[in-house]
Amino acid sequence: MFLSVILSSFRQWLRSRETARQLSVLSDRELSDIGISRHDISHVARQGR
Repeated sequence: MFLSVILSSFRQWLRSRETARQLSVLSDRELSDIGISRHDISHVARQGR
């Protein structure tokens, strides 16, 4: 059970990191179009919005 919690957390961290990477390559205009500021990327990635 403990291992599954660790693996789940690691997978979530990987998804958040990939989401942040994908969002960071967008222009400020593209981010604005989807309602995100560059400052909010890490928060949005962690929340999975």
